[in-house]
Amino acid sequence: MDKDIVLDTVVSVGNVERAARNLRGVISKTPLLQNLWLSQTYNADVYLKREDLQVVRSYKIRGAYNKISTLTPEESEKEIVCSSAGNHAQGVAYACQLLGIKGYIFMPANTPAQKVNKVRMFGKDKVEIVLTGATYDDTFKAAKTFCDERGSTFIPPFDDMAIVEGQATVGLEILRDASFSIDYLFMPIGGGGLAAGVSSIFKQISPQTKLIGVQPLGAPSMYKSIKENKRQVLETIDSFVDGAAVKSPGELTFEICKELLDDIVLVPEGQICEDILKMYNEEGVVLEPAGTLSISALKAYAEQIAGKNIVCVVSGSNNDITRMEDIKERAMQHQGLKHYFMVTFSQKPGALRTFVNKVLHPDDDIIHFQYIKKNNKEKGPVFIGVEVKQPHDVEAIKARMSEEGFTYEYLNGKQDFLNLLV
Repeated sequence: MDKDIVLDTVVSVGNVERAARNLRGVISKTPLLQNLWLSQTYNADVYLKREDLQVVRSYKIRGAYNKISTLTPEESEKEIVCSSAGNHAQGVAYACQLLGIKGYIFMPANTPAQKVNKVRMFGKDKVEIVLTGATYDDTFKAAKTFCDERGSTFIPPFDDMAIVEGQATVGLEILRDASFSIDYLFMPIGGGGLAAGVSSIFKQISPQTKLIGVQPLGAPSMYKSIKENKRQVLETIDSFVDGAAVKSPGELTFEICKELLDDIVLVPEGQICEDILKMYNEEGVVLEPAGTLSISALKAYAEQIAGKNIVCVVSGSNNDITRMEDIKERAMQHQGLKHYFMVTFSQKPGALRTFVNKVLHPDDDIIHFQYIKKNNKEKGPVFIGVEVKQPHDVEAIKARMSEEGFTYEYLNGKQDFLNLLV
């Protein structure tokens, strides 16, 4: 798609301004706030566009309401159907309730309970929730089949012009509130609706701003699509960052993002978890994994952004408190403070004593120990988790295990396997 076509006919400022008028009285005009802690950390002026403070605690209401409010009378008479990992579902549910339209909300079966309950709260008696599929893409297929069979009106989460124009109002608000020139703008990418809309507005009004998209390392669909210059469908993804865990970007959003984005940063899930905890402990701000993506990307750009004006779009705060243990676990592994091994122990008295006294340092802490004795075996496997004081301490543990004759397999990085044991 030619860049002039993208700018002139795909996402126009006039259409985005019209979307902003549609949203008056429906959404909150979220603040653009300087964050002193991040500014000091990166020696830059870092501002956060706080979409986590939106009425449904994410920006998704903008696109959902704009789309549904502009349906034709005939389309409005039909049932609304959408598929979503959570935030788009809340936006659609809230719009259905405000506009008095019946909606069916399809969500992945593993969606956090907090998000499911929020959809019920915002939709009230106007929506029914269907939990199905292991990933967003599975859920999307089920929703489309349901929609086609009933002749309902499907509300896509990102690959639709009215959705993109609604999300683009985030960019209008940023530019109208900023009394300074913005050097870098960081924004999360799942399917690309937010990035496509905001990038379009910035390229027309603030073309000097560097536009940086951010994806989780385990779900790099837009990153790989742009790299290959063709939409890619990932066979598998890590669904931990559920708000951005999409196997393939939209056709429309891909075309816009590949032309307008200056870069895409991939952030490890462990880094995201570390930053969720830091934002809570340092700032008292509760964010969901996808909502933290733009903040986590600052680490990779630390040198480039020093002394610059930076804006990060904080996209949402719909986090389930029951996930915090998993978040802490992933953060500590990423920091190099928790390590897991499968160690072969000889089945004779004193083996454990040798491991504790000669392999571990007094400051090392065993946090997990699982051993099943096999009566007719000379050796048996032991699953051990160790917490250390410094990341480099693990190398000394490995060396001492080899010196004492313990064979082992290092398990950090094998997340699917660890999920079965921890």
